[in-house]
Amino acid sequence: MPESLKINEIFFSIQGESTFAGLPCIFIRLAHCNLRCNYCDTEYAFYQGTEMTFAEILDKINQYSCNLVEVTGGEPLLQKNVLPFIRLLLDKGRRVLVETGGHMDISGIDERAVIIMDIKCPGSGESDKNLWDNIGYLKKTDQVKFVISHRQDYLWTKDIINKYQLTDNHEVLLSPVFGRIDNQELAEWIIKDQLPVRLQLQIHKYIWAPDRRGV
Repeated sequence: MPESLKINEIFFSIQGESTFAGLPCIFIRLAHCNLRCNYCDTEYAFYQGTEMTFAEILDKINQYSCNLVEVTGGEPLLQKNVLPFIRLLLDKGRRVLVETGGHMDISGIDERAVIIMDIKCPGSGESDKNLWDNIGYLKKTDQVKFVISHRQDYLWTKDIINKYQLTDNHEVLLSPVFGRIDNQELAEWIIKDQLPVRLQLQIHKYIWAPDRRGV
């Protein structure tokens, strides 16, 4: 039987996050997630999905004239076939981003891919799931994201950054939970502390309606 993945959606849009924000990007959203972050904006990916072969997925993304591809979820690493699929995309010359919740083992991801790993803050309700060993597998080219719900999350994030010296080796992204914390407030905390991180706003939520799918 051909290798396949359960796909929630595939779409072409503007990358809204990470250091790639603003660039056209093809998104491959895989179905299923084993976390339940209380601010999740993709709950529809928990269960909804269609089984697609690798060939069918490639046919779909080949409709778009774009080399940048993000594999996301849900939690993409829940599906074992995602690793050979990432490798296939890279072998075909694609620039591949892999967004993961940080609670699944990342050691098997092809080193040519850029990992964007979310470390869950206490405000998510899922910080006890963080797999801290993953930090040791991150490459210089990988990025670490913290989604901030409140001041306590920010202070916790500062401690984690210092403990693991994250800004010495990686691009670190601090993203406010949309509608829960004031962007200016988070920006001022970063400036006051002279924290060498990137403030990340989800720009697709400012271009389109915050709950719009497929963007």
